[in-house]
Amino acid sequence: MTQIRIGNGYDIHQLVRDRPLILGGVRLDHDLGLLGHSDADVLTHAIMDALLGALNLGDIGHYFPPTDPQWAGADSLVLLEQVAALIRDRGWQVGNIDSVIVAERPKLKPYLGTMGDRLAGTLKIAADQVSIKATTNEKLGPVGREEGIAAYAVTLLVKD
Repeated sequence: MTQIRIGNGYDIHQLVRDRPLILGGVRLDHDLGLLGHSDADVLTHAIMDALLGALNLGDIGHYFPPTDPQWAGADSLVLLEQVAALIRDRGWQVGNIDSVIVAERPKLKPYLGTMGDRLAGTLKIAADQVSIKATTNEKLGPVGREEGIAAYAVTLLVKD
């Protein structure tokens, strides 16, 4: 019988001026960016938490604490590479990732393919193993008021 594990992840960051907006390793043209210790890439962070959660390895704060200056401004794809190595070292591989970004603006559809390619390349998996969807919060709550952007991810891991 094939061994599988499922993990889920979530992240949200505040939108602010004078920060780049990076999602799925892609820099988007937008007047606001996400505030955080690293590059604040909520999509990549949600995926990392889903991967770590599937193997009961804690969360990204355990490995990349916001109190550690070495992670200030860190590229989240570099952090994702480290998480992927933890998973591979334990004999697991990514079966697939399903994710959704929740944002009122900017329109994300033109960027989704590039995000999927970057994430898949970082994880060394096929692009069709990474699903990224985008939706709005219909003007409700902090995301709907454009105070932040959130992301959710679910991943399936398969034992090698």
